[in-house]
Amino acid sequence: MAIEITVPTLGESVSDATVARWIKASGDNVAADEPIVELETDKVTLEVPSPVAGQLGDIVAAEGAVVEVGAILAHLEEGASAAPVKAPEKNQAKAQEKVSEKVSEQPSAPDLAAGTPAATTANDHLSPAVRRLVAEHNIDPARLTGTGVGGRLTKADVLNAVNKPRSAPAVSELPATPPRAPSRDVDAAREERVPMSKLRKIIASRLKSAQNNAAMLTTFNEVDMTALMQLRTDFKDAFEMAHEIRLGFMGVFVQAAIQALREFPAVNAEIDGADIIYKNYYNIGVAVGTPQGLVVPVIKDAGAMDLAATEQAIADFGARAREGKIAPDEMAGGSFTISNGGVYGSLMSTPILNPPQSAILGMHKIDKRPVVVDDQIVIRPMMYLALSYDHRIIDGREAVSFLKRVKDVVEDPRRLLLGV
Repeated sequence: MAIEITVPTLGESVSDATVARWIKASGDNVAADEPIVELETDKVTLEVPSPVAGQLGDIVAAEGAVVEVGAILAHLEEGASAAPVKAPEKNQAKAQEKVSEKVSEQPSAPDLAAGTPAATTANDHLSPAVRRLVAEHNIDPARLTGTGVGGRLTKADVLNAVNKPRSAPAVSELPATPPRAPSRDVDAAREERVPMSKLRKIIASRLKSAQNNAAMLTTFNEVDMTALMQLRTDFKDAFEMAHEIRLGFMGVFVQAAIQALREFPAVNAEIDGADIIYKNYYNIGVAVGTPQGLVVPVIKDAGAMDLAATEQAIADFGARAREGKIAPDEMAGGSFTISNGGVYGSLMSTPILNPPQSAILGMHKIDKRPVVVDDQIVIRPMMYLALSYDHRIIDGREAVSFLKRVKDVVEDPRRLLLGV
């Protein structure tokens, strides 16, 4: 019996994906729950498993194709033999030809400059309704500012652009990247051009959108890690024996941030049009670097967790993120983000907001430095902290006080136990 392999539900606000790689080829035998194709969304890369054991037949969506939720990826013959199948390869080639034809039909770079629709690589994150509108009205979506979740274009954004009187283009509407100057022949021979992955394109788009749309500012402080490092030295073995998880620093920072968020709710809020949404929950995103790019899995309801549960969640997300095993739903719904550039040796940085959140905390390298304690110069393990925030919703007093609160809790972890 032939079974259709379709695009699964991809998570909150995600309507399509790109076929990144076929793990199995036409004619291959597959076991139940064995991955057969890898999809890439604007949030994560995920594998689609086979629902039953059988033989992979026609491949409908070739690598590079943009597919929507529910679209057919391939057909599977349940319980079929391992006899090689040659015909489906033609189907895969035809599917690839359709993708190539679709790309070739897109306007060239000069057309884009004239205001025609952007190429598939610029449109692949648009919803079907928005995609139809920009095509009907001959609009370049790259020239519009989205007001949807994560800076996405909505139907209202496109309709507003259609009804807006024609005028000289504003500076913000000009292409973000100027045309690349040609390389010398000797240099061109040593260059390699590869297309950006969907994940990398969306990361770039979201980060640039955050810079363009938020009144972003960063404030700094430094924290003396002596007490926390001593705590870890004294109890790491007992903690690991009791909870079967290593005692790290990130869990304490997560809990310290939650304590500070309770006192300064604007840091945990977001702007929605003319409204401010205050969130009475604490979904903390923990940024993780992977070979594919930066991903931010979210610890849901972290405010209800103790330190051990927090450390377990962080360790689990870190391991699965590096293996590409994070589900789309696990990347959504964050209210505040923590990024630890210190694991790569960063001494100080200005982290960029993770829209639609209004603040992000940056941790950095622990570095021994001379500091003054009780009028004495001593050597202490110090860490710079950075809080980037949206000044439209968070005042400087709140941002500085929030960061000072995190510093106080980390420098004396007993505060976590007492809640003071």
